[in-house]
Amino acid sequence: MPTLRLHRTTGVRVGHVQVGGGAPVVVQSMTSTDTTDVEATVTQCLALAEAGSELVRVTVNTPEAAQAVPVITARLRAAGCTVPLIGDFHYNGHLLLTRYPDCADALDQYRINPGNVGTGARRDEQFAIICGVARDTRKPVRIGVNGGSLNQELVMRKMQENTDRDLGLTSDEIVNECMVVSAVESTALAIDCGLRPDQIIISCKVSRPQHLIGVYRELARRTDQPLHLGLTEAGMGMKGLVWSSAAIGILLNEGIGDTIRYSLTPKPGGDRRDEVYACQELLQALGLRAFAPSVTACPGCGRTTSSTFQQLAERTQDYIRERMPEWRTRYDGVETLTLAVMGCIVNGPGESKAANIGISLPGTGEAPHCPVFIDGTHAVTLRGTYDELATAFRQLVDDYVASHYRAKAHA
Repeated sequence: MPTLRLHRTTGVRVGHVQVGGGAPVVVQSMTSTDTTDVEATVTQCLALAEAGSELVRVTVNTPEAAQAVPVITARLRAAGCTVPLIGDFHYNGHLLLTRYPDCADALDQYRINPGNVGTGARRDEQFAIICGVARDTRKPVRIGVNGGSLNQELVMRKMQENTDRDLGLTSDEIVNECMVVSAVESTALAIDCGLRPDQIIISCKVSRPQHLIGVYRELARRTDQPLHLGLTEAGMGMKGLVWSSAAIGILLNEGIGDTIRYSLTPKPGGDRRDEVYACQELLQALGLRAFAPSVTACPGCGRTTSSTFQQLAERTQDYIRERMPEWRTRYDGVETLTLAVMGCIVNGPGESKAANIGISLPGTGEAPHCPVFIDGTHAVTLRGTYDELATAFRQLVDDYVASHYRAKAHA
């Protein structure tokens, strides 16, 4: 059963997607392309959306980028892609949104960083200009506070208050409190500028999991606005995955969070879709949503000196991701399918029987045959080379999907 959502939030519509208000947690991502490169940005947006990103954010940092946004949106819609597009603004958003109204109209949401909209008296003025555009275009905003670009005047004020009142707070505690204060005060200012509560999403991103947990627990206590979760600058590979999952998973399990992103540093030439898949796996692991068939796979031990089960598990996982865009449109409930690719007799038959489709490959010294179980029943025994096994198992998966999941009416 899905975890009970404890933090009740206002619902905000971003394009056709609802965030908060009891809606399922929404997966989002951000392009890494130069927005002025329309071809590359459209291609990456399409790839992210096809992978399952329900919101996609693009950098809008120059006049040229602002002029490219309407072209990108038009290209996406012409390709049949309806994913809402978010504009990420820093420093000059008040200028770009007013000077390029076509950009403001083409975007489905504006991201504002209160620490990067100006200094002194101009901060509130320029923040208000962006909110005014959102009000007039009826677009939602995300007020996104970041630990690395926090309003330093606010930090210094709180530091001085800590000293004057002898509060005994550490510098980290003060910075975390400043992030919450910035988000809450900026939300109040946005409402004063004419935005409705159902137009505002909040985020407060830091780079350490324990701090993120503390900040969002406090945010959930102080506001009913939908919350976007993400560990900023999470890092590369395993570090980024583990740190992000540790923080976001705890918060989601407490009912805190309405939309999430894994801010993973990709390897050179890496696949931006990995951050989408990571979000989906976390939500599926917590029982909050189902996105794609899950593959249970043997970790390997001294009984599994062959790499066949590893190759088959990887090939099966890749095949599912390849087919899901089509399956998602054709079959109801296919994302609940479970598969198992196991490596020896110890747990192989048991795990295979527990899955909708499971294969138990032979371990070291075992007979060279591979029993396949379908819904707990031994259906067939496969033999042959790795390629022959992979082809036969893939056909069993295709047959099961076609025969066990109802075709959608429009398919």
